[in-house]
Amino acid sequence: MFLRYESEKLVNHSIHPDWRLVSNHTPLTISIPILEEHIQTKKHTIVKDSDKEKKFISELIKSFSVIDTSNITDTNSLKSSVQFITHAIESL
Repeated sequence: MFLRYESEKLVNHSIHPDWRLVSNHTPLTISIPILEEHIQTKKHTIVKDSDKEKKFISELIKSFSVIDTSNITDTNSLKSSVQFITHAIESL
């Protein structure tokens, strides 16, 4: 294990020479704090057949029309691109 010299995140470490037993290495223990993090998320909905929906679809079509497809040279690359787009849309 390598530790960065004077690392502020790993300040709680202990060397245990008495745990060595038959090994020529001295055990080292480290307590690494793990903080619980809350990430704010929002969900947006668009009313069906609204002006907002029409604008969103129009912008989506415009974005798809400028995608560089020069790297799609065979069926496998097409499938990969479609899967990437599908995953991106599903994760919204």
